[in-house]
Amino acid sequence: MNRLAPLLLLTLGTLQAQTGFPFAGESLGYTVNWPSGLGLGEGRMEARRAGQRWEFQFTLQAGIPGFAIQDTYRSIASDGICSLEFEKDAVHGRRKIRERTVFDTGNGLAVRTTINGGKTEIPIGQCTRDALAFLYYVRRELGQGRMPAPQAVLFGATYDIRLEYGGGQPVTLHDRKVEADRLTASVRGPSSDHGFEIFFARDAARTPLLVRVPLAAGTFSLELIR
Repeated sequence: MNRLAPLLLLTLGTLQAQTGFPFAGESLGYTVNWPSGLGLGEGRMEARRAGQRWEFQFTLQAGIPGFAIQDTYRSIASDGICSLEFEKDAVHGRRKIRERTVFDTGNGLAVRTTINGGKTEIPIGQCTRDALAFLYYVRRELGQGRMPAPQAVLFGATYDIRLEYGGGQPVTLHDRKVEADRLTASVRGPSSDHGFEIFFARDAARTPLLVRVPLAAGTFSLELIR
């Protein structure tokens, strides 16, 4: 059952509630930064309403000399933001990844196929989300004054993710301070545990403003530029 800390209730209770489809037609641009602040590349997140379905896409172009990153993720989700299809097309240096996952809730399976002909069947529930659809689901829940419950998310493999509210905190974007709410995420996969933090604007769409990912080389960030 979803639980919301009293402080979050107090904070979100003063916000404008989401009405209609606040993501429809949305296109958000981001810079990818080194720990030093030097830019590594750019990302873009887009959402489109198609009848009773959502279409989400995230693209990333970044890298350093000799190692390029070109990622495209596409998600098709139901009106309730439950995944129907997820595609991953990624280039990391010389490594290429291309796969498609179809969510068959009738049979309780997500069927993942890869570029080399591999096929994997993953058990799922009635409403399972891929990583991209999950982000939009989180935004919708926050917009309604709720914190998402811990759940399994698919991103090739299955990852268990738990979010915690870290309080209100202003972030500085291009020399301008913006009031935001900070969430921390704990992610556990088949062979890894990691975490990150994400700051959401206090607008109706709960726009992601800043993502910080701690890695061995330092904390990398994804910062909104619109």
